[in-house]
Amino acid sequence: MLPGIESYRPQGAISVICCGSTNGPAVNRTRVTTVALLCAATAYAASTAVYAAIHLARSADLARGSRPFERQAVPGGPRLLVVGDSTAEGTGASAPRNSLPGLIARAHPAVTIVNRGRDGSKFRDVLQQLEVPGRFDAVLVLCGGNDVFRMTSMRTMRRTIDAVARKAATVSGVVILMPAGNIGNAPFFLPPWTWLMQHRARVLHRIVADAARATGARYVDLFKERDHDPFALQPERMNAIDGLHPSDAGYALWHLELDRQAHLAQLLGN
Repeated sequence: MLPGIESYRPQGAISVICCGSTNGPAVNRTRVTTVALLCAATAYAASTAVYAAIHLARSADLARGSRPFERQAVPGGPRLLVVGDSTAEGTGASAPRNSLPGLIARAHPAVTIVNRGRDGSKFRDVLQQLEVPGRFDAVLVLCGGNDVFRMTSMRTMRRTIDAVARKAATVSGVVILMPAGNIGNAPFFLPPWTWLMQHRARVLHRIVADAARATGARYVDLFKERDHDPFALQPERMNAIDGLHPSDAGYALWHLELDRQAHLAQLLGN
């Protein structure tokens, strides 16, 4: 007989074999626990998939309805070039005038704004957006969220962000790099994706800060840890309905930070 196996044969009955019979209750408890954990994990995965699908649909609806704010103002006045992703296009704002470029235009009536931002763009796409004629008084680069969300490698981000900063410098003597904040704090994400996105956003901002120092660009730091992030502390007010893009209030906060950190008013006048 093999060790740990006991054979019991009642009269007129088939053989019954028990493996480790003395540990039967413990084995059963382990199996029950394992099955329960698997069921819970499956249910969580299913619920997060539904949650993500709902928010992705809302985000797509917002993107389809957004239009980049542009304006031809006073001839010979200051000119601002805006490039980047959906935040440059103004996705999440209730109207183009409430997007960040729209708020800049409202604060600086004499400024002409040329907006090449497009939904879904990464930093590599910004290189093409910078193919514009003429010179500008400033270039505002609003990008980074898609590189974080769509898992662009850190090496590629470092290379393309540096290339964007250097190419933007051929268009204007003033380049402002303004990546989205800590997108891992957005209601769009649930754990464990929240933690991954927070980490990647943190690294993105370090890379952008490095590129700004290396090229002489201005870096606007929107990154905040969860306990100090208005987008996490006031999610319904600061985020659009998709839980990913800024709302009107969110873009208004970005505008304040842009003025405070990059001194935009000094560059463009009132």
